Amino acid sequence: MRVGMQRDSNWMYCNRKVKPTGGAQWQMIRVIQRINSFLILGVVLTISGSAMINGCEYFPESTFKLANESRLPKWITLPSGLTRADISITMSYYRRPWGSSAHFVLQDAKNQILEKADGELKCKEPFQLKTPPQGVASGYPSYEAVTVNGMTEIIEHRKMEPIFYVTDDTAVWKQYLASGCG
Repeated sequence: MRVGMQRDSNWMYCNRKVKPTGGAQWQMIRVIQRINSFLILGVVLTISGSAMINGCEYFPESTFKLANESRLPKWITLPSGLTRADISITMSYYRRPWGSSAHFVLQDAKNQILEKADGELKCKEPFQLKTPPQGVASGYPSYEAVTVNGMTEIIEHRKMEPIFYVTDDTAVWKQYLASGCG
């Protein structure tokens, strides 16, 4: 036996680490190592699964500001004492495996949050008019139907910019209703 090692029945002590010398002890250590590997794998899968489900909540797909000349969505109530010029509304889209949503935040001029609203996107993807207006970029204007508290509004994106509008255009509403996603 080397210097620094002692033998006591089936256990060998070396530099403060215990090493079994019998076959049964080695099998037990292998079983424990396998269990530890599966526990680590389980923790990693739990964390990554949680990040996929909840992570989308913190990272919107895109965020837009309501145009100053647009009317407010029906579900937003202008607080008393404030005018349309005193507030701003941001909207963020979230895409999740089980469906898409829109989150609206009403803020005053001091950026204090006055109201929040969450809505469901009614169509799987944005839609466009079958006969789009002349002179606009391909893919625009595009529309999203959003329902908050049972009230549906159609959100319009006129061009690729971080601005959105609430539309009352009857042609857009007719196409939305005819699409079957409402």
